[in-house]
Amino acid sequence: MLDTASVPTQRPAGPDTAPRPQGSPTGAIRTLGSNPATAPIVLHPGDSISHRRRVLYIILLGALTALGPFTIDLYLPAFPVLQEDFGTTEAAIQLTLAGTMIGFALGQLIVGPLSDKVGRRLPLLVVTALHVVASIAAALAPSLELLSVARVFMGAGAAAGGVVAAAIVRDLFGGRRLVVMLSRLALVSGVAPVLAPLVGSALLILMPWRGIFVVLGIYGSIMLVAAAVFIPETLPPARRHERGATTVWQRYKSVFSDRVFIGVLIIGGMTFSGLFSYLSSSSFLFQGLYDFDPQQYGMLFAVNSLGVVLGVQAASRLAARYGPQWVMAWSTGVLVVSASAIIVTDQLGLGLWGTVIPLFFFMTGCGFTFPCVQVLALDRHGKAAGTAQSIIGATNFGVAGVISPLVGWLAAGSGITATTMASVMVGCAVIGVLALWLVVRPRTVARLAP
Repeated sequence: MLDTASVPTQRPAGPDTAPRPQGSPTGAIRTLGSNPATAPIVLHPGDSISHRRRVLYIILLGALTALGPFTIDLYLPAFPVLQEDFGTTEAAIQLTLAGTMIGFALGQLIVGPLSDKVGRRLPLLVVTALHVVASIAAALAPSLELLSVARVFMGAGAAAGGVVAAAIVRDLFGGRRLVVMLSRLALVSGVAPVLAPLVGSALLILMPWRGIFVVLGIYGSIMLVAAAVFIPETLPPARRHERGATTVWQRYKSVFSDRVFIGVLIIGGMTFSGLFSYLSSSSFLFQGLYDFDPQQYGMLFAVNSLGVVLGVQAASRLAARYGPQWVMAWSTGVLVVSASAIIVTDQLGLGLWGTVIPLFFFMTGCGFTFPCVQVLALDRHGKAAGTAQSIIGATNFGVAGVISPLVGWLAAGSGITATTMASVMVGCAVIGVLALWLVVRPRTVARLAP
C-alpha cells in the first residue's frame, strides 16, 4: 500500500484560528499560516509527493489507462479470421468494434460523475470487475451477436481506468506539473491503440482468437488487484460536496457552460475519430490490399507508435512553454495536410509507401493533439475532473464508434482503399481545425499557471 501517513496536510485557517493539521491519503493545500516568511507553500496536494511515489502513480495509472485501448484494439489483427469463422461481412465485424467504443463511451459517462460524487476507488473497482467478467463471456461467445454484446460490456468495464486515472492526476496536480503528468497518460492513450495490434498479432501465433479475450480478462484481473492494493482514495469527502458541484447536473452544467471546453471536446472527438477510422479499416487495407500477414501488420503499428510518442513528448514541453492551444494550432493543421496527402498519393498510384509515410505524420499530429486536449479541459475544471474526463472519453470513443464504420460504408461493394479511409480522416481533421479557430479561439485562452 502506498505510504500516505507521512504526508503533512493542513486546512485553511479561519480569521481567528491558526492552521491545524488534517490527515488525508494524498496531502492537502497548506496555508501560509501566521508566518508567511517561513511556512512552506504547497499549491496542490501532489506537490508534497515524493518522486518515487509519483513514478509509481504514473506506472499504475498508465496501466489502467491502457486497459481501454487494449480492450478495443488487441483483436484488430483477428478481423479477417473472425469474418471467416462467423461467415459474415467486413462491415459486420467493424460493428463489434463500434459496439465496444460505444460501451466505453457510455461507461465513462456513468463512472466520471459517480467518481466525483462517491470517490475514485469504488467505481474503479466495480467497473473493472465488470470488464473481467465480460472478457470471459467474449472468449466463450458462440455467435457474432453474443460476441458483440460481450464487447459492449467489455468497453463499459474498461471505461473506469482512463477516467479515474485522469481524475486522480487532477486531484493531485495543477498548472505545469499537471501538463507533465497528463502528458504521460496521453502517451499511454496514444501509443496503446497502435501497439495493441502488434501484441494481438503476436498472440495469434500462440493461440486462437478467443485466447485474446482470455488475455484481456487476465489483464483486467491484475489491474483490479493492483488498484485495490496500491491506489488510495484521492478525493477527500469535503470536496465531494463543494458548492456548485454537489449534483451530477451541476457538474455537467459547469463543464458545458465553458466555451473552451466545448471546443477542445470537438477537437478531441474528431482527432480520435480520424485515428479510429484508420484503426478500424487498416487490417482490411494492409492485410487485404497490400497482402500483409498479421505480424507485418503489427510491425506497421509499432512504427506508427513512434510518431505518437514523438508527438506526445514534444507536446508536453511545448504546451508548458507556449500554451496547449498554440500547439494544437499546428497539430490540427498537420492532420488535415497528412490525411489529404494519403488521398493524393493513392490517386497517383504511389502504392504502399505513398500511404504509410503521410500516415506516420498523421499519427504524429494525433500525438501532439491528445495531451493538449486533456490539459485545456481538466485544468479549467478541477472540481469536476471526473465528469470532465468522462465527457472527453465518452465523446472520443462514442463519436469514433459512429464515424469509423463510415469507411466500410463508403467502400461497400468495392473494398476498403487508402482513399476511402483517408476521406473520413480528412473530414474529421477539418472539423477539428474549425472548432479550434471558431470555438476555442486560441488568443482568448489564458496561459497556464506555474
